[in-house]
Amino acid sequence: MKNILFIHQSAELYGSDKTLLLLLKHLDKSQFHPVVVLPFDGPLKRELEKENIKVVIAPVLKLYRKMFSPKNQLNFFKDIKKAFKVLDELNKEHKFDIIYSNTLAVLLGVFYAKRRKIKHIWHVHEIIVHPKIIASTFPKLLYKYADSVVCNSNATMDNLIKREKRLNKKALVIHNGIEMHKDDSITILKTDFGFNNNDIVITLIGRISRLKGHKYLLNTFIKHFNQSDNLKLLFVGSPVEGQEYYLTEIKQFISDNKLDKKVKVHSFTKELSQIWSITDIAVMPSTEAESFGLVAVEAMLAKKPVIGSNHGGLTEIIINNETGFLVEPNNEIALSEALVKLIENPELRNLFGEKGYKRAVKEFSVIKYIESFEKLFFKIV
Repeated sequence: MKNILFIHQSAELYGSDKTLLLLLKHLDKSQFHPVVVLPFDGPLKRELEKENIKVVIAPVLKLYRKMFSPKNQLNFFKDIKKAFKVLDELNKEHKFDIIYSNTLAVLLGVFYAKRRKIKHIWHVHEIIVHPKIIASTFPKLLYKYADSVVCNSNATMDNLIKREKRLNKKALVIHNGIEMHKDDSITILKTDFGFNNNDIVITLIGRISRLKGHKYLLNTFIKHFNQSDNLKLLFVGSPVEGQEYYLTEIKQFISDNKLDKKVKVHSFTKELSQIWSITDIAVMPSTEAESFGLVAVEAMLAKKPVIGSNHGGLTEIIINNETGFLVEPNNEIALSEALVKLIENPELRNLFGEKGYKRAVKEFSVIKYIESFEKLFFKIV
C-alpha cells in the first residue's frame, strides 16, 4: 500500500478541483491510500468525504499577488509553522510515500517534501506567461523541487520547457479525464432560464474572469447578432474571490447595452447537465491560452458543438471543422463567422456534437487518466 498526501489550493468544483476529485474517486484504494489537505471547507471537501477519503483543513501556502507585503510575509511564515505541525502529525500516522501538489499555486508540498525527504509530484494546470519573473521562476522551482512534473497538456509542458529545458527529463503529459454522467430524469426547459424554447442558446461556462472571454463574446454579440431575436447568451460561473469586480463589470455591460433579455448570468452550479440540456452551442473564447479546457470536453460529452480560441490546450481537444471550430483569439469577425455557421445549420451542430462525443469518450476517458497516474505513482516510489 502506497500512502499519498494530496495538497490542493481550493475546495470548489472548477477545473483543477474536478480533476483531483476524479483521480481520488477512481484511484485503486487497494494499492493507494490518499489523504487530502485543503485550505478551507467547500463542495470539494464534501464530495471527497462521500468517497470516505480523509480531508484535513490546513494552510497550503497558496501563492497570491499580495503575499509579498511585509504583513503577509509574516503570516506566510506563521502558516508554514502551522502547516508543518499538521503534516507532521499526518506523516507520523501514515508515513507518506509521495506528496502530490495540485497546481502551481500550492507551495506547501515543495517545502515539506524537501524537508522530510519524500518524493514529490507537482501537477501543473497553468500556462503562466506574465509576470515574466513568475513565468521564468516556476520552471526552475519545478526542476529543483519536483521528482516528477505532470502537465495537463502539451501546451502546458511546452510553456515550461522553453523556459527550463532540463524539465524535459522530468515532465510528462497526462490529459485530464472526465466521468460520464447520464440522468434521463432531468427535465429542464429554456423557459426555466428566461428564454423561449425556440431560442438558440450559446453557453459560456467558467470563471467570470479576465481570460475567459466574456467581454469578447459580448462585443461580438452586440456588433454582429444584436438584431437576432432568437439568439441568446448564457454565462454560468462565479468570480474568483477578490475579483468580484469582473462580474460587476459584466452585469454593468449587459445593463448599459440593454441586453438583459438576451444575456443571462447564472452563478456556479455543479449540476451542469441541466445547463448542457438547454445549450445549442458551447463557446470557450479565451483571450489567453488555457492550459487545458475541461469545459470543452464536458460539452463534447453532452454532444454539443464547441467553438474555442485557437491556442493553448483547447487545440488538443477541439478538432477544427470536425467537433467544432478553432478561431483566432480576440478576433470578433472570426468568432462571429464560426457562430453563424452553427446558428444557420442545425445539422452541422448535430454532426459536430456526435463526433465530439466519440472523441471525448475515446481520448479523455477516466480509465486512461487513472491508469496514467497509477503507473506514475508506482514508478516514482
